[in-house]
Amino acid sequence: MNTEDLYTYLSRRGLGVVSSIGPEGAPQSALVGFAVTPSLELVFDTVSSTRKYANLIARPRCSFVMGWDAEQTVQYEGVAREVRDPELEPYRELYFQVWTDGPRRLSWPGIAYFVVTPVWIRYSDFAHDPPFIREFTFPPPA
Repeated sequence: MNTEDLYTYLSRRGLGVVSSIGPEGAPQSALVGFAVTPSLELVFDTVSSTRKYANLIARPRCSFVMGWDAEQTVQYEGVAREVRDPELEPYRELYFQVWTDGPRRLSWPGIAYFVVTPVWIRYSDFAHDPPFIREFTFPPPA
């Protein structure tokens, strides 16, 4: 398992649970549809009225869990940032390739896009004995 294999695995998933920290310090989680870049950034949309939006703006550290079928999973920790024009367009195009209903949400009030840059990722495959586990670390975003 290398980063290219991890990209392939994640690009076949599309759904993940994102966890952020609420204003009182409690964890809050939500299922989101995502797209992944070759550099393993995650892209998702939300609206500005959601808890995750407020949480990520105030406290950008977050985590994801993706892929729970066939005893394979990815744990992902990263730093989220809202992206806007002019930086937004390539991320939004990638997201729309995965989520073809995405353009219909462009008219939603407060629609927003986040990109999460990885800091730590663990791929686990528990279908093997012993389990296959591989961790990846990345420099923190600037």
